Amino acid sequence: MRLLLLGCSGFVGRELVPYLLELGHSLTVVSRQGEPFAQLVGERLSVLHFNPADPSSWNHNGLEVALRQAEGVINLAGEAIADKRWTPAQRALLVESRVRTTELLVAAMAQLETPPQVLLNGSAVGFYGTSEAARFTESSEAGRDLLAEICLAWEAAADHAPPTTRVVKLRIGIVLGPDGGALGKMLPIFRAGFGGPIGSGRQWMSWIHRHDLCRLIATALEDGAYSGVYNAVAPTPSTMGAFASALGQALGRPSLLPVPGPILQLLLGDGAQVVLEGQQVVSERLPQQGFQFQYPSLSAALAAATNPGRR
Repeated sequence: MRLLLLGCSGFVGRELVPYLLELGHSLTVVSRQGEPFAQLVGERLSVLHFNPADPSSWNHNGLEVALRQAEGVINLAGEAIADKRWTPAQRALLVESRVRTTELLVAAMAQLETPPQVLLNGSAVGFYGTSEAARFTESSEAGRDLLAEICLAWEAAADHAPPTTRVVKLRIGIVLGPDGGALGKMLPIFRAGFGGPIGSGRQWMSWIHRHDLCRLIATALEDGAYSGVYNAVAPTPSTMGAFASALGQALGRPSLLPVPGPILQLLLGDGAQVVLEGQQVVSERLPQQGFQFQYPSLSAALAAATNPGRR
């Protein structure tokens, strides 16, 4: 399948792009970065340097041709949620990088005589808001905080894809991998023996191993039975306290020193909400589709994520 990829040059893309190439797909990656995947560029992989949130990018012949030739599109574009303080400018960037990119993408698709067969669009479990008590499935209502509003608008933009395009929306949980994301930031602290739960430890972490996310993306692209919203989370969400304990066991290190919430709030401002609050999210639809997780348990996922060379 000829695929156009947006927002796939970072943490998830580092595994997703090689994996899709292994499966025989031909890829065009749109990136704002320097030269991602330079070692992989060849007959079935090309990289275009554009900002997909900039309307002028979609008037460029290179991107227009790549979209016209694409049989499928993967759109995971979005500024990192918890890397910076949520200043007014950062809040605007969080929205624009997701919603505006998707609006421009589907508008460009609508101009094509033969639009892509499938659009796999990112979203996040932040759609549901935060709660220590509630349990959320794909049929649960949206929350009312900023992240929920962003996800709601992000998904609504994807719904304007051409009617002949099958739309799959993945509400992605915390992605586990050794070289980025939340786990990548936690590993050095835990390996040094100073790890422990962040905040109260009671908040929920709805997670997915990066390889399972890549497998799910590939499956949803190829299997026409996938359509609509899916919670891209493993079947066993964990509290932060249990997660810290399991990570300590996986590394053979203590996990007793809690990280106070105010420290994160000082560093990240509102962005600390992603780590200090959470939601217990499960998928009812993935079991119905027959999707099998390679890493359904937290212990297996952390063992794989903390063991280099093991997928």
